[in-house]
Amino acid sequence: MTGPLLPSDPSRLAGYRLLGRLGAGGMGVVYLGRTDDGAPAAVKVIKAEYADDPEFRARFRREVEAARRVSSPWAVPVVGADPEAAEPWLATAFVPGPSLAEAVAECGPLPVRSVRVLAKMLAGALAEVHAAGLVHRDVKPGNVLLAVDGPRLIDFGIARAADDTAITSADMIVGTPGFLAPEQAEARADALGPAGDVFSLGCLLAYAATGRPPFGTGAVDALLYRTVHDDPDLEGLDEQLLVLLRPCLAKDPAERPSAAGLHGLIMEDTPSEPAGWLPPDVVRIVAETSAAMLALPDIEPTVAEPPATAEASPSRRRFLVAGAAGAVLVAGGGAAAVWAALRDDGDGDGKASGAGTGGSREWIVGLQADLSGPAKALGQAQERGARLAVEQFNARKDKPFTLTLKTADDRGDANRAGAVARAFIEDKDVLAVLGPTSDTPARAVLAVYDEALLPLISVSAGASILSTVENRSFLHARPNNLEATASITMLLTVGGTALGAQYAAGPAAGGPSRRPGLLLDRSAGDYAWESVGSVNAVVRNAGLTPYPRVVPAGTDAFRPIVTDMLAAGSDAFVYGGYAPGAAAFARALTAAGFDGPVYTPGAALTTEFLQASDEAGDGWLITATCVDPTGLPAAADFTAAHRKRFGSAPAYFAAEAYDVVNLIADGLRKAGKRPTRAELIKSLRATVYQGVTKAFAFTPDTGSFVAPASGAVFGYRVDGGRFRFLGPASVPSASS
Repeated sequence: MTGPLLPSDPSRLAGYRLLGRLGAGGMGVVYLGRTDDGAPAAVKVIKAEYADDPEFRARFRREVEAARRVSSPWAVPVVGADPEAAEPWLATAFVPGPSLAEAVAECGPLPVRSVRVLAKMLAGALAEVHAAGLVHRDVKPGNVLLAVDGPRLIDFGIARAADDTAITSADMIVGTPGFLAPEQAEARADALGPAGDVFSLGCLLAYAATGRPPFGTGAVDALLYRTVHDDPDLEGLDEQLLVLLRPCLAKDPAERPSAAGLHGLIMEDTPSEPAGWLPPDVVRIVAETSAAMLALPDIEPTVAEPPATAEASPSRRRFLVAGAAGAVLVAGGGAAAVWAALRDDGDGDGKASGAGTGGSREWIVGLQADLSGPAKALGQAQERGARLAVEQFNARKDKPFTLTLKTADDRGDANRAGAVARAFIEDKDVLAVLGPTSDTPARAVLAVYDEALLPLISVSAGASILSTVENRSFLHARPNNLEATASITMLLTVGGTALGAQYAAGPAAGGPSRRPGLLLDRSAGDYAWESVGSVNAVVRNAGLTPYPRVVPAGTDAFRPIVTDMLAAGSDAFVYGGYAPGAAAFARALTAAGFDGPVYTPGAALTTEFLQASDEAGDGWLITATCVDPTGLPAAADFTAAHRKRFGSAPAYFAAEAYDVVNLIADGLRKAGKRPTRAELIKSLRATVYQGVTKAFAFTPDTGSFVAPASGAVFGYRVDGGRFRFLGPASVPSASS
């Protein structure tokens, strides 16, 4: 729990000996301190550069004042502070126990009685906060410490007077997504008050009882959307907890109980003995923390860390600078020298390498795919496309090396995906990996490949987090789910003809919608939000007033929902979810007599949707990030070769996999020698490659896809029980 002091840390501050670090952030450090009398304290010290900011110093001064105004046995008391010092500091009593977040992560959900006691004590603490005229505004598991005699509420850093909105604007969200109230999520400054703390407490207690946040995890915008529109996930909760939590989690602040009222409901749960309210495994953590704190010397020794060795991996900053370099272009006589060097198979250290050309090492491209799980149709299609690309490359007489395709089935399972990734990483002859097929395994292995600097390129996984975080090794060979919905928003706000003449037919070709109905099916998790939540935000900004609805996971009776949405005036629909729900929704719309435009993103591009929806799906417009190679002139040769090799037309995403393997082969060829994995990442991220499906280009720092001017999202209309390929439906990005 406690880390050593660094050489730059002071050994004393005011009346405190500093023994170690409890935590550190960009604005300061929290130390474990001890008074001369032996009392432990947590000492927060703000860096001088932030103290020079008058607004920051004023906020810190308010934190000190707020914490001092709260008098409760379940709120950590202030034992010292100097907000006017050159480096302002605040000392609170040290609680030798884990945070609620740490305890649940290590030991699992708390028993029912522990949660009820937690509710009583924290409600009491919040009652004192509100009685002092304050609103905490950041009640979350990380701000509750567990001690043997009860919990402690900490961190009044953003607490404010109940009637003070000085730092709250219509565009400022204050608090922690996933543990804040709907009025906070929507930044409704006039509605923020004590009731928001009660909602946050309800979220915290649901997390303590189930081990999962009641509005899920994922992108911040997704959490905010669910908080406002979704019912909380309270599945599996004991009935006595449901009675307490349901009122706390009411969307309307006026329907929630006060903290004092909630505290009064559970007085019978006052713990009768120390530690009796906590399960044994959490008590053990508290005991171990206390023992470790007591064993600390007066001053923790500070030892400078040794410099990194030459073998250490490059820092992210140095790597990103290198990754921004331009691609190497070889032409004319220079190309002959490159091919000759490749035939020698030198790997830069004087050793021979390369299979098929006299060397001892193989040049392997890995394929991590779902070949037998829920997305096996996509995985098998990508395997065929990748295999065809490798076979065609190896058939070239002037090939500088022989490629090997090494496949591994992760079955779409996150745990198995990690094992597959580690196996590829350990095989030093694997130079790049295509995959995974879907979002769940892709998110599970992103950091694994990143740590090893092994290039990972996905053509079908679309989660926005894959391309919105700073990755060192990932390349997203398609627009993410959020970007892929831009064409749907244009169809709603402008009409079908805005995307070209091929869209000016059928129900989806109408003009702007007056009130689109947006249906988010929670069976599809984050994919549903990224499909519909982003549309909701964009069309609102465009001046439309959509009618959003959210349905629980597993819903297949859509008729009442359709009736409600039509009664609300919905004249067009967007469905966010997977193929089974899309088919059920299509049948409900047809039964209700609706024959207007319906849009959905690519998850419905399956034979399952066609079969289950029957004629009800006719007219639906689906936008996807894959092409139909049989309808794309540029892919005619690929389609013919696929038919000859496998005896059938290529399925969706086969051509994209074919393109990516050729992209990798081109990067290996251009390297001039057998590249390291890091060198190959640099080359791939800096290149622009024209495939049969589209042009591939990437941003150097995140590996996210840069949409070409010709577009990278494609439209399909359901017509007579089949998907009719309409061609590009993209709204190109500003960077294209």
